Amino acid sequence: MVERRGSGFFKRWWWAIDSVFLIFVLMVISIGAMLITTASPAVAERLGLSSFYFVKRQFIFLLLAVSLILLISTFSEKTIKRFSLFGFLIFLTLMVAVLFIGDEAKGAKRWITIQGFSLQPSEFIKPFFAVITGLILSERYTTSNLPGFTICSFLYLVIAILLILQPDIGMTISITAVTATQFFIAGLPIVWIIVTGGLTIFGAFGAYLFLPHVARRIDSFLNPKENENYQVEKSLEAYLNGGLFGKGPGEGTIKNVLPDSHTDFIFAVSGEELGAIFTSVIILLFFLIVLRGFLKIIKDNNLFYIYSTAGLLMYFALQSIFNIGVTLHLFPTKGMTLPFISYGGSSVLSFAIIIGISLSLTKKRYGSLLGLKKE
Repeated sequence: MVERRGSGFFKRWWWAIDSVFLIFVLMVISIGAMLITTASPAVAERLGLSSFYFVKRQFIFLLLAVSLILLISTFSEKTIKRFSLFGFLIFLTLMVAVLFIGDEAKGAKRWITIQGFSLQPSEFIKPFFAVITGLILSERYTTSNLPGFTICSFLYLVIAILLILQPDIGMTISITAVTATQFFIAGLPIVWIIVTGGLTIFGAFGAYLFLPHVARRIDSFLNPKENENYQVEKSLEAYLNGGLFGKGPGEGTIKNVLPDSHTDFIFAVSGEELGAIFTSVIILLFFLIVLRGFLKIIKDNNLFYIYSTAGLLMYFALQSIFNIGVTLHLFPTKGMTLPFISYGGSSVLSFAIIIGISLSLTKKRYGSLLGLKKE
């Protein structure tokens, strides 16, 4: 009897969620597990660690991520709202705390150690802020005189200021772009979108003037011959070495000299070892995940689902584009991970929350199974 109930739960859950979307995500996670196995041992050995130090840790993160995706996908709309509010308050508090007790690295305080686990609060604030923004903007149509844009703008400014104080300009730009997208979809007049864009450009210019590490990255991008740009040079060399079909899994050499070959530049490692055709498949999978998600919400008429899911998908899309673009010298280096592929527990679990909530909000609305209903 227990087995039948469990089987029935699974069938109804599988029927309710977008199973194709989930399969695409699981394919990316599988590719990430393979690439971290080939890219990270060289980095671990350079640091004096056991060869599979990063591999073992990343596999734990990926298993937790899959479990988190499946769990969150069963949440009801009410649970998603409560979960997001709770998560937003916790990680907003941690973003404040990181300025005082955070671990400093390369002139920035972005990490905080809790019970031996290193956590980046700004990674986790992304999905929760997207849902809170979607909730507030959608409530404007049910609650009269609710200043939705004003409340969301205030929350955005708080987060942006905390990010700038760390400093983390890449994350600030990402959150700004996603919030502006949600505002645009929610009907904010185009003039305010232009003003936001202008303020973003002004802020980026200010960061260039007053933050030396930002200035170095931009100068290195604009004048690569006159500035040290070692990682990008090696990244481009990796793509050239790989050609169409690659040198074979584990046969690449760039990872032996590229400091961030298991994190920011893991896509370049895949280019050398697996070739242009395989890296194109990875890009296609990212595109299909985002496209599939947007096609689902286009058919919906619930504004909370539309605004929230659009923000979540934009985070996934922008971070993928920026990470790949940096390895191809299309953008200045930003330190952004590639979703589910780059090494890092905070990034992997943050994107697991993004995907889990997206699956929950795009479920079919039928069925009597508790937790699988959207309403």
